[in-house]
Amino acid sequence: MKKKNVIVAQSGGPSPVINNSLRGIINTIKSYPDKFQTIYAGYHGIEGVLTEELLDISAQDEKEIALLRTTPAAGTIGTCRYKLKDKQEKDFARVVEVFKAHKIGYFFYIGGNGSQHTAFKVSEIAKKAGLDLIATGVPKTIDNDVGDSEFKLIDHTPGYGSVAKYWAHLIQNANEENAGSCPADPVLVIQAMGRKIGYIPAAARLADSERTMPLQVYIMESRLNLEQLADKVNDELKKSKRCIVVISEGFPVGNLGESKDSFGHTQFSASKMTVEQIVVNYLNDKGLNARGSARGQVMGTDQRSAIVYASSVDLDEAYKLGKKAVEIAINEGSGYMATILRKWDSPVYNVYYDKVPLEKVALSERTFPWKWIADSRIDVTDDFLKYARPLIGEEWVSVPLVNGLQRFTCFKQIFAEKKCPDYIPETY
Repeated sequence: MKKKNVIVAQSGGPSPVINNSLRGIINTIKSYPDKFQTIYAGYHGIEGVLTEELLDISAQDEKEIALLRTTPAAGTIGTCRYKLKDKQEKDFARVVEVFKAHKIGYFFYIGGNGSQHTAFKVSEIAKKAGLDLIATGVPKTIDNDVGDSEFKLIDHTPGYGSVAKYWAHLIQNANEENAGSCPADPVLVIQAMGRKIGYIPAAARLADSERTMPLQVYIMESRLNLEQLADKVNDELKKSKRCIVVISEGFPVGNLGESKDSFGHTQFSASKMTVEQIVVNYLNDKGLNARGSARGQVMGTDQRSAIVYASSVDLDEAYKLGKKAVEIAINEGSGYMATILRKWDSPVYNVYYDKVPLEKVALSERTFPWKWIADSRIDVTDDFLKYARPLIGEEWVSVPLVNGLQRFTCFKQIFAEKKCPDYIPETY
């Protein structure tokens, strides 16, 4: 059997563990030297394929590949938000041209629902062009919104467990701060990522499963409005004299002057106003049942790039999904995504790895189960905690340090020789 070259790439927002899926793919490919030749990375995702910027992974030092385990975010091979849409025939032809020129037989794409759609489109493009290519998806998203709401396609997505851990620890720290400063700052409003789904803000409750903190969680699915929020905050102030509000960036507060990315998703961090600021202003204008003022905090991209908060469970599962993706490509062929499913009948947390058709998960978008929202609509249920708690792990991840600073992967900028004419992606 003739050995084939590989392209691996990623797109969308990164996560603390995304590079461990990349490491799983690379290491597993190297364990099959009879099937695979050179490993390339599409530099900045599918855009790197279109512009023929193919980073040579096979030329990298093993030490740097090993460091991918605790290298967060996407700086190593880059990410993108470029989408292959149905009418972009020139882009489709270009993908085929680049794959043929570099004798690519395998394509692995790491990402969320939009990225799985790109992987699916590439697999379809290859079929139509008569290209002998196996395209496989590897799931990633901190939002945990890939798949279905019944958890039959995937139980949870790598990246979510680490961000859930980040929020559990953040709220522990915020509670200590608020407990001390509450005579002047009785209300602390903290904005969480999650434009359409509440898994990230819901994870705040992991910090206080016994519900001893004056903590209120507002996910967009709660169907509350600003006036109701203010009333509930003031009720808590009467009782506790302080309140911590965790609010989803997708909570309906009116016009934010939103900015959109190429997937059509609202970029809250690039919008003119923040949900947190609107809530803080509203609470202070309406008045608080306590001395002092509400103040706010917006957590940014650090939650998807802080490796010190990574979950050991998440790191392990991300690696195994990368490994599973390669095994699927070898044994099952094109058009699948590697997936992780939970063994709910097990007395302890236990999972297994499988495959699902890319067509089923492409552009999928699960919802946060209504049954996991508490009757008060400012909390989540114990069933959610049972689901999320195992994902954050039990220990700190050991991150290599040099001179007191984190040592991340540093790949040499060695690229494949370009064989195709220069090309500008169709929607630039």
